[in-house]
Amino acid sequence: MKYWICAVILMISGIVRAQNDAKVPDTVERKLLQEVVVQAYEQNRKLADVAAAVGVITSSEFNRFDKMSIVPAMNSIPGVRMEERSPGSYRLSFRGSTLRSPFGVRNVKVYIDGIPFTDPGGNTYLTQLAPFNMYSLELIKGPAGSLYGAATGGALLIKSRPDTWQPGFTGEYSYGTFNSNNINAQVRLGNESGGNIISFSHQSSDGYRDHTNLRRDIVTWESMLKNNDRQTLSTYAFYGSLYYQTPGALTLTEYNADPKQSRPAAGSTPSADQAQAAIYQKTFLAAIVNTYRITDKFQNTTNFYGAYTNYLNPTFRNYEFRNEPHFGGRTIFNYTTDFLHLSFGGEGQKGFFQTQDYGNTNGAPDTLQTNDNINTWTYTIFAQADVFFGKGWLASAGLSYNNAFIGIDRISVPGFVPRNKLFSNELAPRIAISKKITSDILLYASISKGFSPPAVAEVLPSTTSINTDLQPENGISYETGIKSSFFNKRFYIEVIGFYFELENAIVDRKDSSGNDYYVNAGSSTQKGIESQLSYQLLPSAFGFINSARIWAAYTLDNFTFGDFKVASTDYNGKHFPGVANNTFTGGIDLNSRPGIFLHLTYFYSDKMPLNDANTSFAGAYQLVGGRIGYSTSLQKLYMTFFTGVNNAFNAKYSLGNDINAAAGRYYNAAPTAGYFVGLTINYNKAAKK
Repeated sequence: MKYWICAVILMISGIVRAQNDAKVPDTVERKLLQEVVVQAYEQNRKLADVAAAVGVITSSEFNRFDKMSIVPAMNSIPGVRMEERSPGSYRLSFRGSTLRSPFGVRNVKVYIDGIPFTDPGGNTYLTQLAPFNMYSLELIKGPAGSLYGAATGGALLIKSRPDTWQPGFTGEYSYGTFNSNNINAQVRLGNESGGNIISFSHQSSDGYRDHTNLRRDIVTWESMLKNNDRQTLSTYAFYGSLYYQTPGALTLTEYNADPKQSRPAAGSTPSADQAQAAIYQKTFLAAIVNTYRITDKFQNTTNFYGAYTNYLNPTFRNYEFRNEPHFGGRTIFNYTTDFLHLSFGGEGQKGFFQTQDYGNTNGAPDTLQTNDNINTWTYTIFAQADVFFGKGWLASAGLSYNNAFIGIDRISVPGFVPRNKLFSNELAPRIAISKKITSDILLYASISKGFSPPAVAEVLPSTTSINTDLQPENGISYETGIKSSFFNKRFYIEVIGFYFELENAIVDRKDSSGNDYYVNAGSSTQKGIESQLSYQLLPSAFGFINSARIWAAYTLDNFTFGDFKVASTDYNGKHFPGVANNTFTGGIDLNSRPGIFLHLTYFYSDKMPLNDANTSFAGAYQLVGGRIGYSTSLQKLYMTFFTGVNNAFNAKYSLGNDINAAAGRYYNAAPTAGYFVGLTINYNKAAKK
């Protein structure tokens, strides 16, 4: 640790000396986040010009952190909270949508290169992806149903590769504390007219807690072929094999006594080791995408995909098998002139799922409990118009029509009458108005309606009950914001405020045996402010520092229940469990002319309630981390050596708390201080057109 600190001090002294030197010439390259072109809402505009709450994570942001996990990068975005209860077990929420996600990702629509990655049952296996599979992310916060269908939380758009084709090779290896291994390799063949990308990623870790082993292997194949100047055909194929152990949550007494332990046995409930609690998951997805420029102003992109997930989950209570084949597609037309941008199209998905639950005897399935065939489909028709009025005025109006269906046939019960539920006629509009006050300042306001039908896992939870009485949640969000950049676009600031009234909020609860079930919680009020800033320091022409940037993000949330009663208990005015009122993150990124670089990051989370009654809390915590290294090149070959630390001051905290847990089993201890070291080799061959 002392050598790492010495290296940091040397870098800090270098920047102090550089800032005292003369003004840098205009030829120095500056990569500014606000100048990144984003695709959210089909805007294809710079982040500073988009009238919406959109967070962006580029490869530069990923490189600040240890790439064993995407959690730190996601939590650098205001209004976003990502948790990892154990290695590989992600949970993601935008603006408090954790209420519906005791595990996994729900209520956020996810796309990879425009291909739907959220399945028709409303679940997203984001754990199946590694950071190496994500070139950049766009996080749309708040109801985005006007263009992306049913989700009150928002949408996540993943790009798997850069826009510019770069033939070559990339190899990366890192090793860290808890026997963590991260191996990535990619071969890029061809040129701008046609090519192939083959990628492999392997991750493994023993984890900080007992019973937290992880193994994740991913192979992807991407191809692109330009048939002519108007048409491009591309494919995306993905296979992932994932295994991770689930240690289970602890009571406060157990957490304080030994946070590394997995859940012990209690009465008739076995321990995590006895139950061999784990996730075994294999997913295959293949898609074809056709982009056709009909005229210079009119273009269509259409994709079709097929996917299959095999999922095994021995738990403390049962042993679950899932087979989930599904298929779908999305088409979108874009028409663009100097004063009008029109987008319209549709998206549809169909799934044929089968779920079997058995008893669990020492990690082996025994007596059949339930056997269900699940028929599910969803479709969305959408349209959006952006009108440019001149003098900096822009108005955007979008609307979608949505249908969703869940049908369950319990074939393990003779004579069972199938339970069907149709969620139809749900309109999701969005209206936004923006004004460029100056060339550097944008003001905007928007109103959007969101709705989200129950996911299959909420209608058919871990209990044996089938709850087709569960209603969709819906609400109206009011949002206003300012985005501005100054000092030749080196200083960027963004402040966004929102007010969201949600009706029939879907909330996770647990029965006396710890089984999950879901209820509609009546109304809720979600108010918040999300802000971020970054400043690109001006290095000297001949100093040690080549690039320097400071950044920060702050989120203030006040999320409370409205009319919500369970039996005789009234939760009116109670704060959302799993949501901190205040979070802050920030850091500094330094790059030197000799090739030495440094990234320092800081994260703070306020305390948060762990149950609806707000009688139990997870404590506030602070995290400090960093990454330092050296980059060098030899013609077209680039090498980077790096080392770093996570949780440098050994903070004790719980990440991925079990909300409303039975018997007070809320706490999943996060890792203590951990170190990593690695090497990246990148070879870029000049593309031949």
